[in-house]
Amino acid sequence: MTTSTVSAAPAAPAESKPESNTRTSNDRPHGYRFTGVFAFALHHVPTVIVMAALAALGAYGHSTHWKLPRFSELTGSSTIAPDDWCEEHAVPESNCVECNPDLFPPGPDYGWCKEHGVHNCPLHHPDVAQLKETPIVPEDWLSQSAGDLSLLERTHNNAACKVYQRRIQFASVEAVRQAGIDVELVDRQPVSEWVSGNGEIRYDATRLASLSSRVPGTVWRVFKNIGDRVREGEVLAVVDAMEVGHLKANLVKALVAEDLAAKNYDRLSGVTAGAVPGKQVLEAEAVLSSAQAEVLSAEQALANLGLRLTVSTMRGISQATVVERLRFLGIPQELASEFATETATANLIPIRSPMDGVIVQREIVAGEVVDPADALFQVADPSRMWLMLNIPNEQAGLLTIGQPVRFLPNGSRQEVTGTLDWISTSVDRQTRMLKVRAVLDNPDGRLRDETFGTGRVILREVPDAIVVPSHTVQWEGCCQVVFVRDKDYFSSPESPKLFHVRSVRTGASHGGTTEILAGLLPGEVVVTEGSDVLRAQLLKNSLGAGCCAE
Repeated sequence: MTTSTVSAAPAAPAESKPESNTRTSNDRPHGYRFTGVFAFALHHVPTVIVMAALAALGAYGHSTHWKLPRFSELTGSSTIAPDDWCEEHAVPESNCVECNPDLFPPGPDYGWCKEHGVHNCPLHHPDVAQLKETPIVPEDWLSQSAGDLSLLERTHNNAACKVYQRRIQFASVEAVRQAGIDVELVDRQPVSEWVSGNGEIRYDATRLASLSSRVPGTVWRVFKNIGDRVREGEVLAVVDAMEVGHLKANLVKALVAEDLAAKNYDRLSGVTAGAVPGKQVLEAEAVLSSAQAEVLSAEQALANLGLRLTVSTMRGISQATVVERLRFLGIPQELASEFATETATANLIPIRSPMDGVIVQREIVAGEVVDPADALFQVADPSRMWLMLNIPNEQAGLLTIGQPVRFLPNGSRQEVTGTLDWISTSVDRQTRMLKVRAVLDNPDGRLRDETFGTGRVILREVPDAIVVPSHTVQWEGCCQVVFVRDKDYFSSPESPKLFHVRSVRTGASHGGTTEILAGLLPGEVVVTEGSDVLRAQLLKNSLGAGCCAE
């Protein structure tokens, strides 16, 4: 019997919810958790390594001041020398002359000079000068320096300041060059000091004339114009004045009366004594004296108008001749010849120039009626001009008659020179400025009236003053100082590269240079460019101690 096996078909799955993919950590296998930690560490380890390396490099750089070691130090072939650096003075400790003064003893300390207001005054003690040989200071240098210092208010140094005892040292010449230090020789140049003020050029009032007619009349002829040069006594114009004719007529009448009185007196006085009563002789003499007085009066009246004549030449000639001579009295012969054909008047009076000069103003034309109050011409002599300056009253005490004056007109590049000849005794009410006057020679006529500009009254001129570039002088808090290179700077390669601090007094300063009145001698070498670097080093080393002793 055959047996057959029949497999039952699987039953349909029961309906169920889909299985969630999220598993808790407890459901994950142990190997999977280990793999996650390893991946996290592997991802962050490079960052940690880099940060650690940077921290180590920073610590090493800080400890070595960011200097790379020599190869011999890295290989261990040499031993590292102990630290030999002076942080305060920026030089090797073993060579620092400030820390070890015995290495380079400082020079003598003469202290404060009351006369010149500096420390270690080289004028009184030339051995302090940084020169190979001690110079000889002439006696007149001492008095001149003291006088120049007292002329004006100068910057004062503090007598208690000790900074002059300091020395600035560099490690080498190359260190000096890298610091931007440059030096120059102390030089000599002309120097001047002055008081300045605004000013105006004017005509010299003693050489400026306003001309007018001495009597009323009518302008008959004008010969000159503005800008014409004239000579003393030259006729500028002619005025027809009635009064002139009257005075001439009075003179003619006085001469006729005088002649008649003289003849009558001579006739009576020549008669035999007793023939004519004495009274008649006295009366004739009185009449003659009166006639002579009338002649003198008429002559003086004409002279007052500038019409001068010699009366004695008028006596003994005919009346017609007298009239003809008086007709053009005061008129030059060449003009009189010309006028004789144009007019028969005897009323003409000339207007003459009182000096050599130039006509700078004309206010008349022919035919105009004029009066003595009217200015017809103005004549000036421009060969000498006045300069009127306005000086601050505070500086009046510096001025004296005879001081040189220099004036630069506006728009000009050339100064003119003169001499101070007047100082006002009063101050302007509004500007509170003091007026002073100088005389300027103007032979070529370049100077013009009413030209404005700037003037200087020279107080002091020195042809060979000691000067340095202005930026050489530094103010360190209580003294003006310069930095002087040591005289043994180049004596040998091992010589300390020193700069001495020297207190100075300054004078005039202009054009980029400053005058040194005390504290330096010619031939010394001073720091110019980079002096501010030395000042900074000086102040840094003085922090906490102050620059001046109390």
